[in-house]
Amino acid sequence: MIIDQNSVKPHIINETSSRKILGMGGTLMMVEVTFSKGGIGEVHSHDAHEQVSYIVKGSFEVQVGEETKILKAGDSFYAGLNVPHGVKALEDAIILDVFTPFREDFLEVDQ
Repeated sequence: MIIDQNSVKPHIINETSSRKILGMGGTLMMVEVTFSKGGIGEVHSHDAHEQVSYIVKGSFEVQVGEETKILKAGDSFYAGLNVPHGVKALEDAIILDVFTPFREDFLEVDQ
């Protein structure tokens, strides 16, 4: 599968964030999430998905479990099963999330 990111229509999550599914196959899914300054990915956890995230642009205040840190472009984090995690964009920013298994709920909403 080859995906031209310009051909992927963004799914608007709310007034400060949107996402694009940029790749998936087997059990993996890669999602680019764009945030405006102040945008929040609410603290949540997954009982069926592992997630690794890479900061592509900008900076975020990131909470993973009991730990909170400022992450900038080039940094990453891992959230295992049932580990609470969330982000707050400290400036206009982009994060790349990779999930296993893939997020069926994203497919239902993004159709």
